[in-house]
Amino acid sequence: MTMTSGDFLQSFLALHPKRIDLSLSRMHRLLARLDHPESRLPPVIHVAGTNGKGSTIAFMRAILEASGQAVHVYTSPHLVRFHERIRLGRAGAGVLVSEELLVDAFERCERANGGEPITVFELTTAAALLLFSEHPADVLLLEVGLGGRLDATNVIRAPLAAVITSVSRDHTEYLGEAVEQIAAEKAGIFKRGRPAIISFQTQEASATLQHKAKEVGVSSLMLAGRDFHIHETADGLAYEDVRGALSLPWPNLLGSHQVSNVATAVVTLRATFGEQVSDEAFRLGVTGAQWPARLQRLAGNVAELAPDNADLWLDGSHNEDGGRVTSAALRNMHSADPRPLALVVGMLATKNMLSFLSSFGSLSPHLIAVPITIQENARDPRAIAESACRLGFKASVAKNIADAMLQLRSMAWSRPPRVLITGSLFLAGEVLKLDGTLPS
Repeated sequence: MTMTSGDFLQSFLALHPKRIDLSLSRMHRLLARLDHPESRLPPVIHVAGTNGKGSTIAFMRAILEASGQAVHVYTSPHLVRFHERIRLGRAGAGVLVSEELLVDAFERCERANGGEPITVFELTTAAALLLFSEHPADVLLLEVGLGGRLDATNVIRAPLAAVITSVSRDHTEYLGEAVEQIAAEKAGIFKRGRPAIISFQTQEASATLQHKAKEVGVSSLMLAGRDFHIHETADGLAYEDVRGALSLPWPNLLGSHQVSNVATAVVTLRATFGEQVSDEAFRLGVTGAQWPARLQRLAGNVAELAPDNADLWLDGSHNEDGGRVTSAALRNMHSADPRPLALVVGMLATKNMLSFLSSFGSLSPHLIAVPITIQENARDPRAIAESACRLGFKASVAKNIADAMLQLRSMAWSRPPRVLITGSLFLAGEVLKLDGTLPS
């Protein structure tokens, strides 16, 4: 019987049960056996950071595709299907990898690995690099999985540019407790003699990243707030760097935090592609970028279960900084359209639940905690609800998303509520599957 990509992913787990084991030695061994596909890639823009990586890549992809470029993209995690992680470039618009190509790449990587210990992320990253090396494109947008220095993607010797988006505390069990430690790990993607771009950061993160860039010997450094700037205007966004000013429309992706992601995407492409990307392509890309589960409005099956006329949103934020920017977006929504707020929250046990939830306290939400059924290390919904109560929320527990919607429907609201489902990208994947809104 022919194996599916899902079968392969399950079989990979047996090779190295630890889901995360940061090292490059296994990756180098496998790539050597595959005849070094990492040396046959199109030019690579390598992107690390705690938050904003995916959105920044989404803006870059949309801008480059608007200019006629063929763009490979590697991101993680996926929401519903693994295929979302690998987008093969085509002129004008790319396509998610097909099942046939993915299974073939998995088979070749499995044979080359020869049953030796290796993580799932390492094997799947090798498969992605193999596919990217065999399909022509103008550029590869490569997202770091975790950290940077020892991440499986950090096998690129001479990237077109290395980009660091917002750095904050997350994955502290692997990267360290202090923001400075985490920033130093992210800076591991900087390469001597190659350009580096640092997005808007806290003072501590920025200082560490600048120090590492100097220590490595990058060829040039574009630093947010010093070398490029952006601010909101009555009509959209005003951007400026050493190449001049650029007027941009409001981004398609919602939330004021997306403004810094727009700036990071724009400065990166201006620094690397120059005149090859027109001002019009920048404008089209800013308005055309799509990135699922980032303040995404739901209008499918889940919306049908929600209270009548509810304003229903999905966001995969799951750490302190994510909670901060998502709650800020909700406050802006409330100013424009005041509604009572309900949060439906599921989280992993590895995430700092209190720091995430505390950002929403001033919004006086009702919180319903739900399980994440596809994750063994999901936090017990009762623990989420208890923590929410300690923060002063009204809170309850539901068996699943459908049950949470029915609970909300049974409540008395002064007007149709605004509902945000949040706390985990894994939960977001479950919701999109239930909703019938699959990423493409």
